[in-house]
Amino acid sequence: MSEEPGPSGQSQSQTQSQTQSQPGSSSSSAPTSSSQGSSSGSGTLSSVDTVPVQELQSIPEDEEEVQPQVWGRVIPLVHGLSVLNCVKNQYVFGRDSACDYSFTNAIVKRSTHFRTYSKKHFKIFRDENLVYVEDLSGNGTWVDDEKIGNGKQSLLSNNSVIALAEQKHQVFMFIDKMGDDQPSLPLEFSKKYHIARKIGIGVCGEVKLAIEKETCKKVALKTINKHDFPSIGPCLIKTEDFYQTEDSYYIVLEYVEGGELFGRIKAKKQLEEEIAKLYFYQMLRAVEYLHNNGIIHRDLKPENVLLASHDDICLIKITDFNQSKILEESSLMKTLCGTPTYLAPEVFTHAATVGYTKAVDYWSLGVLLFICLGGYPPFNTECSTMSVREQIINGHYRFIPSQWKKVSNEAKDLIKKLLVVDPEKRLSVEEALTHPWLNDDEMRNTADQLMRCKTSKKRKAEEAEGEPSSKRKPGP
Repeated sequence: MSEEPGPSGQSQSQTQSQTQSQPGSSSSSAPTSSSQGSSSGSGTLSSVDTVPVQELQSIPEDEEEVQPQVWGRVIPLVHGLSVLNCVKNQYVFGRDSACDYSFTNAIVKRSTHFRTYSKKHFKIFRDENLVYVEDLSGNGTWVDDEKIGNGKQSLLSNNSVIALAEQKHQVFMFIDKMGDDQPSLPLEFSKKYHIARKIGIGVCGEVKLAIEKETCKKVALKTINKHDFPSIGPCLIKTEDFYQTEDSYYIVLEYVEGGELFGRIKAKKQLEEEIAKLYFYQMLRAVEYLHNNGIIHRDLKPENVLLASHDDICLIKITDFNQSKILEESSLMKTLCGTPTYLAPEVFTHAATVGYTKAVDYWSLGVLLFICLGGYPPFNTECSTMSVREQIINGHYRFIPSQWKKVSNEAKDLIKKLLVVDPEKRLSVEEALTHPWLNDDEMRNTADQLMRCKTSKKRKAEEAEGEPSSKRKPGP
């Protein structure tokens, strides 16, 4: 540490060495420098100069203003609204300018939903360590797809989503700041995104919904723990963003509203043939594109087929086709063989020796189509005579008459030609696209329109960044 200066600009040691105990030194004399002597001309220093520095009182600092504790954060999911940091015990939301949180932004006022909001639509309040939302509206308030009801209350959990006026019109997400709700994320990610709820678990890791702060855009965040798959290097598909820490990869993917094909089949028991045909045609086109670019998916299943909307006629997207590039071959096999329902026979019989080709995807596509139309997997644990592995190796499956009575023979023929044990004789993607069952101009036109519409919407969104995108009809 450097030496502290005395009141006259000298160091403490200089001041003490120059102090002279001569009578008559004036305590009111002005401070002097060592070169000029005292103001009295006696050569002495004033008493001010002799006060030891360490005895001087320091200038008191202003007390720092105590910042109120943020117990919750309300994140907007639509354009025009701002983030609210909750420090008071209660907040009222609505169109009225007197509300604690008023929907007065010009963008919000121009939206088709504005008139469906009530003057006082809902309130959020805290009671001890619990947070509640109360519906004050005429058109309704939903929390995580559950309608509350006017005058009624619902517990608000971390990452709860609040919809206004209609169930699908999600406007806010609540973040509980009293607990450690956000995982340890890279700083760059935390600045750009808010983590929402978990929406799925892939082979490589957990998938969560996240919100881009600046645009309110929904994205899917996949977290991959490096320690689960040592000696790996990601070769990633086109993503929204990518981050990594010492322990994990964070892959930000496009978010689609309709959820997994698995959930759709489970809800409907089995798909109508025309809808299954529309989806399967798109799957074939997607896999064809992957194969043309040298990528084998290796894990095609209903959980990895996503639907762009809740409508039956919608765009589908295949996900998780980056995993074969992220995982080493041995790790991939170890992981996938835990649930072998969708794996091709050669994965069990030849993978360790001669390996396998993109024909494994042809087989999995056959399994997918079987499940879409039949509502159950062709190779399953219900078979009492063979294990799932043995069923696959032998190509043993059956069309249960009660489940397949409404399905055409052409559809079943395509399945049979895909579920061929010998990969050399198995129908390829290109051959499947020319199969009579898919010789359906109306279906192909619908699929092509869906794919073109998606590209067009993306382009328009990029051109008109920041503009409200909601085109829903006004509510009552």
